[in-house]
Amino acid sequence: MFRLVLMFIALGIVIFSLLFTYRLARQIELNEKAKVEEMAAAYKTLVTASAENDIEDALFFIQQNNQIPVIWVGADGTVYDFKNVDSTQLMVDDKNTAAYLEKLRKKGQVVTIFMGNNEPEQFLYYAPSKLLQQVRVYPYVLIALVSLFLLIAYLAFTFSRTAEQNQLWVGMAKETAHQLGTPLSSLSAWIELLEDRLKDEEGEMITNELRKDLGRLELVAERFSKIGSEPSLELQPLMPMLQKTVDYITNRASRGVRIYITDLTEGNDSAFYNPSLMEWVFENLLKNALDAMDGKGDIRILAQTQNDYLLIDVKDSGKGIPTNKFQAVFEPGFTTKKRGWGLGLTLTKRIVEQYHKGKIFVKESAPGQGTTFRIMLRMKP
Repeated sequence: MFRLVLMFIALGIVIFSLLFTYRLARQIELNEKAKVEEMAAAYKTLVTASAENDIEDALFFIQQNNQIPVIWVGADGTVYDFKNVDSTQLMVDDKNTAAYLEKLRKKGQVVTIFMGNNEPEQFLYYAPSKLLQQVRVYPYVLIALVSLFLLIAYLAFTFSRTAEQNQLWVGMAKETAHQLGTPLSSLSAWIELLEDRLKDEEGEMITNELRKDLGRLELVAERFSKIGSEPSLELQPLMPMLQKTVDYITNRASRGVRIYITDLTEGNDSAFYNPSLMEWVFENLLKNALDAMDGKGDIRILAQTQNDYLLIDVKDSGKGIPTNKFQAVFEPGFTTKKRGWGLGLTLTKRIVEQYHKGKIFVKESAPGQGTTFRIMLRMKP
């Protein structure tokens, strides 16, 4: 809304200025033409008048012109006089002068001086004054300034919004990690109590499963605690972590879902990443893929190298995404599910691009044909 208001205000300023400037330029142009016509009469007086006073008045009027460039030319093209014209550029030779006069004639910037008594006509050519030229250029300068203003305002608004989002992300993540801390400590104590009291095989199985879930919750709390701080990135193989994540998701997915990993890196699968955060990224992508397939289909993960990047494609056989939604899927609040806040892919993009200096995008997708997400991780510092 703020950006639209800025654009309408800027557009209003530009339109008003253009109309005002056009009218002003037109008025100056008409005034200059009228003045040139008066000068043409003065030049005629110089030739035809016999009274000394008339000649002096004509000369005085011509000398008063210190703005409009004029060239007094005879019928044969001879230049009798010129004023406010740069002689070094326009009057170097007859050929250059003729070309300049022809240019003015085509623009209609010439006044015919009818000498009378069957004398050949003479001509007074004129060009726009510097004032008129500046007025004509003003709209372009104004448009450039308004465009610069809009650009600065847009960047300021974008940076401000990004800063607010960053603060919101960090605050929400830190608060979540903090809120999880107390119940996790309590759960750990309760599990220890159960371990002391449940000594049989069934009790051991229960406490082991509780320990796994507690570890999972602690991992989630650790991930949230890393949001907002600079994570440590190490050069390490990606496939073991990826396989671990796939195993975790497979155990919780429907039996109708199959997940395949194809490694084309030939062992060159090391990249700079943080294991805890990158596990989160692939978990989000795989969970989104499961949701898109409604419990049945294939997920294929392809790892390969390209230049200094490790590329990981995650392709599902789900519902697909329209082309015009490729960027929107990463925006906060975007979701096609009935439940959830639509923050998973937003957080995923933040982790990959801001914390790992990598890239993530929708490589290809179409409704009913599945979706492929590509992640690019740096293999060199």
